[in-house]
Amino acid sequence: MTTIVGIPAHALLVHGIVVFAPLTALLEILCALWPSARRRLVWLVLALGVGVTVLTPLTTSAGEWLYGREAQHSPILETHEQRGGWMIFFSLGLLAVAVVQAVQHWLESRSPDQPRMVFAVVVAVLAVVVGLTAIVGVVRIGHSGTEAKWGVISE
Repeated sequence: MTTIVGIPAHALLVHGIVVFAPLTALLEILCALWPSARRRLVWLVLALGVGVTVLTPLTTSAGEWLYGREAQHSPILETHEQRGGWMIFFSLGLLAVAVVQAVQHWLESRSPDQPRMVFAVVVAVLAVVVGLTAIVGVVRIGHSGTEAKWGVISE
């Protein structure tokens, strides 16, 4: 996919990543720390994790198409291109946490009386680490992309 209605697909698809990856991360952290939220949101979080994971290679591929259209690249564009390759790892991390939280929810719904404190703590730590890492990663990738397109906007 290179263009959508004449607009470079990367410019459109990247907004899905910028919105849905941090949203997924924040919801995963919320679900990890608040069991009531997990019971209500776990399937939405899983759907968002799948969506971000599917959207990431489409966005990256569209970005590579744009990158390949120019013979010369600025250093910041090269930085953005390199950082863009990180996104699949963040997406897969978010998906993995969403799957683990779905399993956690399933286990809790099957035997609600049986405490799984160690599992809950491990999942919470995983969700916080992966979520914060993904948010920082999206910001760093997006910031380099913004600088590549628009230059330094503020100091």
